[in-house]
Amino acid sequence: MPASALATDLYQLTMMAGYFAAGRHHTTRATFELFVRRLPPGRSFLVAAGIEQALSLLELLHFEEPEVAWLARQPALARAPAGFFDYLRGFWFSGEVWAVREGTPVFANEPILRVTAPIAEAQLVETALLATINFQTSVASKAARVVIAADGRPVMEFGARRAHGLDAARCAARAAFLAGCAGTSLVEAAQRSSIPLAGTMAHSWVMSAVDEVTAFREYDAIFAEHAVLLLDTYDTIAAARAIVDHHMQPSAVRLDSGDLGGLSREVRAIFDEAGLTGTRIFASGDLDEHAIARLIASGAPIDGFGVGTSVVTSIDAPALGGVYKLVEVVDDGPGRLVMKTSAGKGTWPGRKQIWRVMENARAARDIIALHDEPQTAGSRPLLERVMVDGTRTSALLPLAHARVWCAERIAELPPDLRRIDRDASYDVQPSRGLTEAIRMAQGS
Repeated sequence: MPASALATDLYQLTMMAGYFAAGRHHTTRATFELFVRRLPPGRSFLVAAGIEQALSLLELLHFEEPEVAWLARQPALARAPAGFFDYLRGFWFSGEVWAVREGTPVFANEPILRVTAPIAEAQLVETALLATINFQTSVASKAARVVIAADGRPVMEFGARRAHGLDAARCAARAAFLAGCAGTSLVEAAQRSSIPLAGTMAHSWVMSAVDEVTAFREYDAIFAEHAVLLLDTYDTIAAARAIVDHHMQPSAVRLDSGDLGGLSREVRAIFDEAGLTGTRIFASGDLDEHAIARLIASGAPIDGFGVGTSVVTSIDAPALGGVYKLVEVVDDGPGRLVMKTSAGKGTWPGRKQIWRVMENARAARDIIALHDEPQTAGSRPLLERVMVDGTRTSALLPLAHARVWCAERIAELPPDLRRIDRDASYDVQPSRGLTEAIRMAQGS
């Protein structure tokens, strides 16, 4: 379901009315860039996500008649100029968009998305674009760290029940899969985004049966190779022994509490002694990248992980400070490069391109340049034109393909950036042309 055009902040609409009153809503074209000023603590890179939803939003954006009628009754817009509400009735997004490909690692001050459009159109979409891209980028960036920590073992996203609403749960499942998670437990997200579906059983299944063995037998009889038996409702080790004693051969079991490292070793030993060497052990229970890294470093025989809260809420950095800032204005004649100079919230002027310099198949540094500067030697551009006149230039990469792209791009990063136990820095510098534009915009 497309987002309503009312999914914006009031000041976007009051500014639109102001542009309309001045006759600038069509005559002035503006360029805004969406970027993150500073990486959150514990993040050496971000994974750009939410581009697909952002473009869908722009393509479908319009005002329904009841929405316009409601706006016309709002006191804040009581003095909007004549004709403004008719303008809203015919509103559609006609702009141009450049964006990095979903799954691309990005860094501070690098444009994730760039919008050039009549200024009223570019202004209206700020709130929705930030909400869409900030959240999914937060989740994808956290999920990438969890996947790195798992060191090749599958990670399933199990967090819908802890998400901040069902819309957030669906978006989080998508972003987590993009960043490398192997599947989701959220059925709707799996159906909408073609994500592999995964799940086990709840403690209530075991508790509702007459005994634990009956619960296991009945579930296994129905779901066979898809059955994952939950061992820790009562006594994890006793449950593992009961499986052996009753000659069951589950494809997998799950541990959800207690000392996961110690319990996994005991369960593995019980199963191996009984010849159940093919029964896999999955672990869950408030895991994050650090807990997973510790389990793997200890040699715990765990074959995969289920991770929920820490990924879908990006629990240690839940609010990504992405911003959407004006960088260029075109009225009559040449465009004006603009920049904000306030302390701690400054911006760089002009439309930009990011050049990723590669050395020995590794990302060595990024150069942020003005969009029309020549290509930096040994580099590739990160921003691609994805929308012209409000229409996409091509179909976006399917999510499964974007997931592969993401893994390949993360693998190109310097090893220090892929460590989860400490922050590492990456060289991002303005080009000569951008440096000169900054100097001129500052009047120096």
